Amino acid sequence: MALTVHQFPCLSDNYGFLIRDEASGLAATVDTPDAKAILAELDKTGWRLALILNTHWHPDHAGGNAEIQAATGAKIVGPAEVRKIAPLDREVADGDTVELGETRFSVMEVGGHTLGHVAYHDAADAIAFVGDTLFALGCGRMFEGQPDQMWASLQRLAALPDETTVYCAHEYTAANARFALSVDSDPALAARARDIFAARERGEPTVPTRIGLEKQTNPFLRAPLLAPALGVRGVADHEAFAAVRAAKDSFKG
Repeated sequence: MALTVHQFPCLSDNYGFLIRDEASGLAATVDTPDAKAILAELDKTGWRLALILNTHWHPDHAGGNAEIQAATGAKIVGPAEVRKIAPLDREVADGDTVELGETRFSVMEVGGHTLGHVAYHDAADAIAFVGDTLFALGCGRMFEGQPDQMWASLQRLAALPDETTVYCAHEYTAANARFALSVDSDPALAARARDIFAARERGEPTVPTRIGLEKQTNPFLRAPLLAPALGVRGVADHEAFAAVRAAKDSFKG
């Protein structure tokens, strides 16, 4: 199987993802942060859009659904919460599968940023589209969920094979690196942060990332190891995660 991913910046710090199943020629957009930008990239590629795959309901992820569907006829697929701002042609939840030609995506429940957030995992190509749950060196804010839910979601993603390529939806990595360095002195993180800062100076993206790299350096996946440095000891793993998330929410660096 072969899935081609076309990534491009849009809005202030989002990424758009157009994906194409090479066997069938069918394409999808993962979320719809900027309808005009997505339609322009479709024109450039000449791809035929069949699906809109929403990860969650926030306007910078589902706000372009109606305009893109009107222009392309693509079917909208996503969790039930997307109906807050847009219609759905197919509602999906944990354990469902979505097919784009010969590419099969497993739907994963990864709530916490929003309650119904999902990710799309293409095991054959070792690719996951994770929306705002996991970021390079970061994770999403808990606008709706609780720490135990978000921690469980991060652990589901961390359980994917280390070589899995992770497409997250925002270019937050330099800011995430500055926070990570404030709570973690691991040499692997320091080396990664140097590479990140240099890449951003050159105007290069830091997305995608990989599961193995995040397990090694992401402070939110390493929370049980880092919580003692924040004065938090003898707590459950999700409580350690909550302490690191709270530290990031108040971080001014």
